[in-house]
Amino acid sequence: MNKIRQILRLYHQGRSKQWIAIHTGVSRNTAKKYLAYFQSSGFTFEEVDSLGDRELEDLFGKSNEREPDSRLQALQRCFPRMDRDLKRTGVTRKILWESYREEFPQGLGYTQFCFYYNQWKAMVNPVMHLDHKAGDKVYIDFAGKKLQLVDPHSGELRDVEVFVAVLGASQLTYVEAVEGQGKEDLIGACENALHYFGGVPSAIVPDNLKAAVTRSNRYEPTLNETFADFADHYQTSVLPARAHRPRDKALVEGAVKIIYSRVYAPLRKNTYHGLGELNTAIRERLEYHNNGPLKGRNYSRRSQFEEVERETLGPLPVARYEFRKLHYATVMKNGHICLGADRHYYSVPYRFIGKKAKMLYSRKSVEIFYHYERIAVHARDPAPYGYTTDSNHLATTHRFVTEWTPERFLQWAESIHDDVKLYIQRILERKQHPEQAYRSCVGVLGFAKKVGNDRLAKACGRALSYGIHNYKTIQTILTNRMDEYQENPFAEELPMPEHGNIRGEEYYK
Repeated sequence: MNKIRQILRLYHQGRSKQWIAIHTGVSRNTAKKYLAYFQSSGFTFEEVDSLGDRELEDLFGKSNEREPDSRLQALQRCFPRMDRDLKRTGVTRKILWESYREEFPQGLGYTQFCFYYNQWKAMVNPVMHLDHKAGDKVYIDFAGKKLQLVDPHSGELRDVEVFVAVLGASQLTYVEAVEGQGKEDLIGACENALHYFGGVPSAIVPDNLKAAVTRSNRYEPTLNETFADFADHYQTSVLPARAHRPRDKALVEGAVKIIYSRVYAPLRKNTYHGLGELNTAIRERLEYHNNGPLKGRNYSRRSQFEEVERETLGPLPVARYEFRKLHYATVMKNGHICLGADRHYYSVPYRFIGKKAKMLYSRKSVEIFYHYERIAVHARDPAPYGYTTDSNHLATTHRFVTEWTPERFLQWAESIHDDVKLYIQRILERKQHPEQAYRSCVGVLGFAKKVGNDRLAKACGRALSYGIHNYKTIQTILTNRMDEYQENPFAEELPMPEHGNIRGEEYYK
């Protein structure tokens, strides 16, 4: 620019073109070219000399540009539409060029077509260099800058994280403020984003957040088990970006920068006291962002999404994902496993006693796994030190104990004899611990297998006459075979036998 100013100044002083070329070190034709631009511009020397370098460059640079011919102008008008079509699966530049030549037989060749398309794309979007297929990926990240909530009582400021998700092909964006970057916050925000889009892409591309990636690796990172379970629920994959490689998720990085100006800046003028209030305001600015035209294009993110990407997304599941936490514990000898968060015990099949099992629990349910097999599922009960038992999980003997009830013993006794039922009823009516009464009932009824129903019925009948109701009484009667004694119907009518050691009634007078 200094060289141009020098040429114009010398020309203004009345120097010849040859003299100017010799003293400025340029060729005579170059000097003549710049002077011709100056003369055709219609500006005075003072006006041109007052321009800045950038303005001077624009003035003389544009003079050297040729107006594009009609063929190129027609092609450039097609580029926005072609750019959208390239996001569809199976569409290539070659296919689009062939369609273009069918419409414009005298149009540009394939090499020039690609050259001008790349030139146009670099001009309208110099950052994005990847071609994203519709429905392929959604990029997620947390913004580096945080928003703030104000406590309505104390006025204290509290920072909140901002979650950003953007679809690769249409660049439709979702933004939500959350409490932190934990697993529950990340999964909740990511799920809300999928429902905002109305479908599920083939893959989720997160940063190397601890809530999503347990251990980063260039080739095969280890996913957080809960986030992987969330992705499995929505029938999608997780493709973490490589650590320290922001270009892997350049789209969401660029979206975050745009959100700073289109969402953050307007929100900072107002005060918000809760996440719900803040997210309502974010949603209003987000709609403005998604519905506004893209730079250099005649369509918006929303219109491109509706036209190109919506139909390629997978369906949403019927039920939303229920966040589950993980806990490991060993099955106890009584066939139950303890959920540490509640100190509540849940039964598992008795064959897993002594095994270390994995528990996945949510607000509503508890699932227990051993070697990738789900061995039990229960409704969650937060009562501490309580037991939730499925009788099918217990061994035969244990299952019998859990089924002890007064009704069961009375039915069992009635099947033997009415006297046995009456005796069992007297045992159950005694004021003692129920389990102790149940054990006595089991012992008494168990004699039916040893001595038969008839002897047990007679023993119970004799014990009823004694007014003593316990297991040992029946045991004594059966052991001493007292149930076989024949009662003399005339025993009360027999006189008292005479004996020298018997004192008569006169003794006590």
